[in-house]
Amino acid sequence: MGVLRLEPTRVHTWATRSVSTVWGLFDWQLALYAGLLAVVGVTMAYTNSGSTPLTPGTTFTRGLMWLAIAIIAFALAASFDYRWLRTFAWPIYLVNLGLLLTSLALGDGVGGVARWVTIFGVQFQFSEIAKILTIIVLANFLASRSNRLSSLSTIVGAGLLILPPLALVLVQPDLGTSLVFGAIFLGTLFIGGASLRWLGVTVAAIAAAVPLAWMYVLKDYQKQRLVSFLDPAADPQGSGYHLIQSQIAVGSGGMFGKGLTNGSQNQLDFLPVQSTDFVFAILSEELGFVGALVVFGLFCALLWRVLLVGWRSQDPFGLVVAAGIASMVVFQLLVNVGMVIGIMPITGIPLPFVTHGGASLISIAVGLGILESINLRQAKPKW
Repeated sequence: MGVLRLEPTRVHTWATRSVSTVWGLFDWQLALYAGLLAVVGVTMAYTNSGSTPLTPGTTFTRGLMWLAIAIIAFALAASFDYRWLRTFAWPIYLVNLGLLLTSLALGDGVGGVARWVTIFGVQFQFSEIAKILTIIVLANFLASRSNRLSSLSTIVGAGLLILPPLALVLVQPDLGTSLVFGAIFLGTLFIGGASLRWLGVTVAAIAAAVPLAWMYVLKDYQKQRLVSFLDPAADPQGSGYHLIQSQIAVGSGGMFGKGLTNGSQNQLDFLPVQSTDFVFAILSEELGFVGALVVFGLFCALLWRVLLVGWRSQDPFGLVVAAGIASMVVFQLLVNVGMVIGIMPITGIPLPFVTHGGASLISIAVGLGILESINLRQAKPKW
């Protein structure tokens, strides 16, 4: 069996509690760790903004704007009664698919990519929001079958739910984000308590499908990116360039780093996409090994609080939402950092909070706000 068994229990009425009781249930530590990681992200946006970071339109000023919107989104999600999400789970699922279809129809990008939709002059990536919406729908499905998680039909049903958004993201094409959906699927099932036997069969089936995906689904440039990490020196000016420059940045940071805005790889623009996919390389160059450890510590603390909300939830929906968010964050953290230091393929997966991007920050803020909403409407004492 998996880690935990979902057991449906009665949820107490939130409206009957006093204000002091409600705010006593607010997880201030979760908000604190998320806030500190967001500050790290804004700091990296500052150092990636060149000599005039306060100029309107720079990475830093846009980062401040997205942070303000994310804070509002977090507060609204925390104030909203999460139980309505279960009531409207199927409409949410249809909205989710609609947003992804809109990306395919109206999205723009480079080289046929359809990931970004421009709204009032601002580019937005709906696939980031789709992660949270998919977690909500998957959590509702699994929570309603909390006594049947050992059955193959439940795993197959969850797979059928997650397959359409995963496929729509994959054809954008966005391989990295589609892999995140797979991590959410497996993570929610495992932590929720699904049968390890059937999970093993599922993982084996996915592994067996990899050769078919390699031959018929992945494009040539995606294949090149996936294998270039094995020997980046074979094409130092082409597919291996990003990784070589990233490893130089990480290695040159040493123990304490070169200081903010003092990284040569950053300031001399040797490292492409330094504010997005490879932002951790710049962080390591300017803040060093100690700075990277602090960031890892914040992620570990945040994940602890996320899972704690799920474990003490009296509603099985809360556990699965927490499992989905934790799986998403862990997978993106490991893959992004592994990509930057050269032990994992380059897939373009963002580092939560730290990678510059409004959709990513807002989506995770909404997810954490939903967890706070669950916390505020539970009666079980805090740990």
